[in-house]
Amino acid sequence: MSDKDEGEGAAQSGADSSAESSGDDRLAARYGREERAPAEPPEGGGLPGAKHADQKYVPEPGEQQLTFRALAAGCVVGSVVACSNIYIGLKIGWTFGASIVSAVLGFALFNLMGKRLSVLETNITQTAGSGAGAMASAAGLVAAIPAIQLLGFEIQWWQLGMWALGIAFLGVFFAVPLRRQMVEVDKLRFPTGTATAETILAMFAEAAEAAAKARVLLVSGLLAGLFALGAHFVPEMEQPPIHEWIPVAALATAAAWGFKLYLGPSLFGAGFIIGPRVAISLMLGALLAWAVVGPLVLSAGWVDGAIMSYSDGPRGWLLWPGVALMVSDALSHLVFNAGTFVRALRPPASLGEATDDPDAIPNAWWITGLAAGSVLTVAVGYFVFNIAWWLSPIAIVLSAVLAVVAVRSTGETDINPVGGMGKVTQLVYGALAPGQIFTNLMAAAITGAGASQAADMMQDLKTGYLIGASPRKQFQAQLVGICAGVLFVVPVYFLFDAAYDIGGEQMPAPAAMAWKAMAELLTEGLDAMPTNALYGVEVGVASGILLSLLRKFDALKPYVPSGLAMGIAFIVPPYYSMVMFIGMLAWAIWNKSNPEAVKRFNFALASGLVAGEGLMGIVNAALSVFGL
Repeated sequence: MSDKDEGEGAAQSGADSSAESSGDDRLAARYGREERAPAEPPEGGGLPGAKHADQKYVPEPGEQQLTFRALAAGCVVGSVVACSNIYIGLKIGWTFGASIVSAVLGFALFNLMGKRLSVLETNITQTAGSGAGAMASAAGLVAAIPAIQLLGFEIQWWQLGMWALGIAFLGVFFAVPLRRQMVEVDKLRFPTGTATAETILAMFAEAAEAAAKARVLLVSGLLAGLFALGAHFVPEMEQPPIHEWIPVAALATAAAWGFKLYLGPSLFGAGFIIGPRVAISLMLGALLAWAVVGPLVLSAGWVDGAIMSYSDGPRGWLLWPGVALMVSDALSHLVFNAGTFVRALRPPASLGEATDDPDAIPNAWWITGLAAGSVLTVAVGYFVFNIAWWLSPIAIVLSAVLAVVAVRSTGETDINPVGGMGKVTQLVYGALAPGQIFTNLMAAAITGAGASQAADMMQDLKTGYLIGASPRKQFQAQLVGICAGVLFVVPVYFLFDAAYDIGGEQMPAPAAMAWKAMAELLTEGLDAMPTNALYGVEVGVASGILLSLLRKFDALKPYVPSGLAMGIAFIVPPYYSMVMFIGMLAWAIWNKSNPEAVKRFNFALASGLVAGEGLMGIVNAALSVFGL
C-alpha cells in the first residue's frame, strides 16, 4: 500500500517443506505428467530437477509461459486495479498491488471456461497485472500530477502519457541488474512476491478454492459497484445525514468537523487489508487533529475561515503538521535503517544476467531501455515541465540510487518507502533549483516512479524465481503491462479530474497535498504557512522522529502508531479514517468468530470492495461530466 510507505506486509504462508512436496505431487497428478527419469535435487537440497534449493515448483518440459492469453488477462485485470487505485489513491493517498488479484482472477476465469492456464502462464498474468496495476502511483497520478495541477499547471493527455511511459519504464530497467544480488545471493524474502508464488501453487493444488475466492471477489465487487452507483443518485446512501435526522447540537457540531457516518465500500474494504496498527493510527490521528487541534486553532484566532477551507480555515492549518509528521516519519525510517542503505549500495554480483542463458535478461536490453527511457524523460521534462536539461539526468541518477534502497527495503520488510524517496529528491532540488516549484515536484516524481516500479518488478521476479519461471519472459510481460496500464490510467485520471474537485472534500488527495506543501515550503519559505503553523510543523517533525525511534525497539514496535497514517488523518476529513477503522473492527470480529474464513477470503473480499467502488467511480465520473 502507498503512496507505498505503509503496510502490514503480506501474510506468511506457513508452508513447510512437506507441504511443498505434497503440493508438487498434487500438481503432478493434476497435470498428468508422463513418467520420466528421476531428476537429481539441486545442491543444498530442494525439489528434484529444480535449479536451486528454494524452488517450489519444477516446470514441465515445454510448459507454456509467455502466451497472448496470459498477457491479455494480466493487462486487463491489472489495468482495472490501476483505475480503481486512482480513485482510492485520490481519497486516502494509498494504492494497492495487483499481483495476487491478477493471479487469482486470471486462473479462475480461464478455469471456468475450461481452458486452464499453466503455472508459468499464471505467473505471467500476475507479472503483467503488477506492471499495469502500479501505474496509478508510478505515473504520479495520486501525488505529483495532481499536486502540480493544484498549483495551476495544465497538462495535456498526450504529455501525461509520454511522461508516464518514460518514468515508469526506468524502474523496471533499474531492477534488472539488481536481481541476482537481491534474489539469488542475498535471498531477500520479498513477502508479497513469496505470497504470490504460494498463492499460485495453492490454486493449482486446489482449483475449487481459487474459484471460490474469485466468486467472493466478483460478488463483493458487484455489490460495491451497485452501492456506489446508487449513492451517485442518492448521496444519503453513502453519507446518511444523521445530524439532520436527530436534531442534537453535539451531533451537528461533530458533523461540522467531519465526524460523520460514511459508508464507502472501498475504504471499508481497505480496513480489512491495512491491519489494526494502521487503522488505529488513522483514528487516533483523526481525533487528535479534528477534535482537539483544529478547534484549538480556531478558538485561538489563528484561522478564521470555514472549517474545511484550505485557504483560511482549520483544514489548511492542519495540513502542515500532518505533512510534517508524514515526511519526518518517512525520512526517519530511512535514517534509522542505515543498515539497509549500506547493504543496498553493495555492488551487485553482476550487472545483469549471463547472456548464454536463454532465460536470462540480456544486458543490452536493460541498458538500451534505460538509455531510451532516460532520453524520453529528459525530453518530456524539458519541453512539458520546463525542467532544465541538466536537472533531469541528476534526478534519474538519484532515482537509480534510491531505487536500490527501495528494493532492499521492500525485500526485507515489504514496505516500499516511495514517499520518503520523493521527499529526499525534493530536498535535493530545493537546493539545486531554489524557487522552481514544478522542477521540485517533477524531479521527485522521477524518483518515486523509479522506486515504485523497481520494487514491484523485483517482487514479480522473486515469484518467478520460486516457481522456476523465465526472468526474460517476465521482463517482457512487465513492459507490456506498463503500456496497457498507461492506456487505461491516463484517460481515467482526466475523467476524474473533469468530474471532481481534486483536493476538495470528495477527492482530498492527501499525497498530492503533502507533495505540494513540501514544494511550496522549499520554494516560498515560511511564508507558505498559515499563522503559527510552524509550531505544528515542529511538533509534527518531533513526533515523526520519536515514533520511528520507538519502532526500533522490538518490545514496543507492535504498539507504536504509524506516523504516516496519523499524518494522513490530519489531511483527509475524519470520516475517511472512521470508515477504515470500522472496517478493521468488522475484520476483527470476523477473524474472532471464523479465522479460517478470514484466511481464505479476506483478501478477495476486500479487493472486491475496493475495485468495485473504484470502477463504478469511473462510471459515476462520466455521469457527472454529462450532467447526470
